[in-house]
Amino acid sequence: MRALRVLLVIVVILGGLFVAADRIAVNFAEDKAADKIRSSQGLDRTPEVSITGFPFLTQVAGRSLDQVDARIDGLNATAEGHTLRIQELSAQFHDVKLTSDYTSIESAASATGEARISYADLTAASGKNVKVSYGGEKNGKSQVKISPNLPNLPMLNSLEVTGTVSIVNGDTVRLRADTLPALCSQLSACRDQVRGQTDHEWKLNRLPGGLKLDKVVSTREGISISASGKDVKLPG
Repeated sequence: MRALRVLLVIVVILGGLFVAADRIAVNFAEDKAADKIRSSQGLDRTPEVSITGFPFLTQVAGRSLDQVDARIDGLNATAEGHTLRIQELSAQFHDVKLTSDYTSIESAASATGEARISYADLTAASGKNVKVSYGGEKNGKSQVKISPNLPNLPMLNSLEVTGTVSIVNGDTVRLRADTLPALCSQLSACRDQVRGQTDHEWKLNRLPGGLKLDKVVSTREGISISASGKDVKLPG
C-alpha cells in the first residue's frame, strides 16, 4: 500500500509538471502568434490570441491545432481619402496547420468571424460633418440614417436620408442612400453633391486570406459584419 501511495504521488506530481509545462508552452505560442500578426498587419495594438484544446504539446507534435481564436482591434480601410476604422475583428480558426519548422501558423481548414463598426467611425469615414446613425431594417436589409452636410443648399440643410449597408465581393462594405428627395434627384449638381456624402465603399484588404465578409446587420450600437471561409491563410 505504501508503494502504491508513493506511485500515485509521483503520477500526480508528473501530471502537474506536464500541465504546467503545457500551459507555459501555449502561453508562449499565443504571445508569439500575436506579435507576428501585429507586425505582418502593421497594427498599432497587439491582438489577443487564444489557442484552445488540451494538451497543447501533443497538438504541436502533430503540427495541427484544434482551434485558434484571435481578436484584432484597430484595422483600417481607406477609400476616397477617408479611413474607416474597424472597432473589433474577432475570428475563430479551426483545424489550424503549423509550418514544417513549427514557427508559424500556415492555414486553417475553416474560420468564422465577426467585425464591429461603430456609427461614430462610420460618420468619421463618411466625410466632414456627415452623420450616420441607426436606421433599423426594411425588407430584410440593414439600414442607417445619413444626414449630409449641404451648406450651399439651404433648402436641404436638414436633409436626412435612409441608406443601406451591404457587403460587396466578400471584402467591401458599401453604404448607399436608397432614395433622394425629388427636387434633388432631378438636379444633377444636387444629386452628385448629396451622393458624394452618402455613398461610399471601403475595401477591407487586410483580412486573412480566404476569409470573406458575408452578411451585415445594423444594431443600435453600430453595424455587425459576419465572415467565414475555407482554407484560410493566416497572417504571420
